[in-house]
Amino acid sequence: MSPLEGLGKLLLLFGVILVVIGLILIFGAKIPYIGRLPGDIYIKKDNFTFYFPLATSIIISIILTLILSLLNRR
Repeated sequence: MSPLEGLGKLLLLFGVILVVIGLILIFGAKIPYIGRLPGDIYIKKDNFTFYFPLATSIIISIILTLILSLLNRR
């Protein structure tokens, strides 16, 4: 495998990842419960709002780990 072939595969992988992220951003509001799971931290005071989607981040991380591990098998 030449260095350019490896670079081409890496660029294709980044392109696929960007497409998936773009689709999530476009259709993310229509996916139920994403960003509103129990375990997501939401604090609202007078003029201050803090939101950290902890549970959502963990679920997305697990899903991406499973997908990438399946794609990485040879």
